Amino acid sequence: MKRVIVLIVSCLAIAMLLSSAGTAQAQQLEPRAYSPAPIGVNYFGLGALYSSGGVVTDPSVPIENVQARVYTVVPYYGHTFGLFGRLASVNVSTPFAEGNVHGDIQDVGHSIERSGLLDSQLRFAVNLLGGPALTPQEFRQHKPETTLGASITVNAPFGEYDSTKLINLGTNRWACKPELGLSQPVGNWFFELYAGVWLFEANDNFFGGQVRRQDPLTSYQAHIIYQVRPGLWAAANFTYYSGGSSTVNGQPQNDRQDNTRGGLTVSAPIKQDQSFKLTWARGVSTRIGSSFDTIGVAWQLLWF
Repeated sequence: MKRVIVLIVSCLAIAMLLSSAGTAQAQQLEPRAYSPAPIGVNYFGLGALYSSGGVVTDPSVPIENVQARVYTVVPYYGHTFGLFGRLASVNVSTPFAEGNVHGDIQDVGHSIERSGLLDSQLRFAVNLLGGPALTPQEFRQHKPETTLGASITVNAPFGEYDSTKLINLGTNRWACKPELGLSQPVGNWFFELYAGVWLFEANDNFFGGQVRRQDPLTSYQAHIIYQVRPGLWAAANFTYYSGGSSTVNGQPQNDRQDNTRGGLTVSAPIKQDQSFKLTWARGVSTRIGSSFDTIGVAWQLLWF
């Protein structure tokens, strides 16, 4: 019975966390993450996401009709600067989420609600090829070119966590994702490919004081973007992530992920220094994890 509970916890916790913290997890769909920009730009934004859908668990686990609804608010701040003549950026976010997960165990319904802070995230990125460090005046004269960027994203375990609870918003562990991103312009079109891997520290206080470890989780993204004019663009997005098998006290949990998601993004300027973004994503195929629909809106303010 204990193993059953651990399996349920692992599946639901992963599903809730991945769906609610879309900007911080492997399944994110983030076009233009390596787009060129002038140096000296500050940006502050506020995003709101709503995710709902089913959770796919191991067939051997006696839990059925698992559904979740998660509301997330994501404030973030970022800054661009020059680093050895290349464009670099840093941004930080601390999401807040409220979620409900419901499932039937042996025909008995169980519902769990959680609200609070998710793990904070810090991302540093730098362009390795293309995308030189340019002033705003120089940037206006610069033509789009092939760019290759690298980034490191760190998730800090500052989210709500209680080892006596089966499902938490925080993960009680550090995680990081090194990633490479390639962008190729063709007229008004941009084609992007990203490849990264999440690396996880062990959670040494998992439910009841157990130790939970997770294998690396690889992530790949592809984006096709059409830019009508600067600030006004639309993108079709696709991501695939695999791996991430976990153990609890050394016992395998049979929770390896092998999932895909697709989505759309539209961004439009409101004023010269503000923009508005709409996003939608859906699970395409899922082995174990979430099969969610996610819709979101975001507002962003820029200043030098």
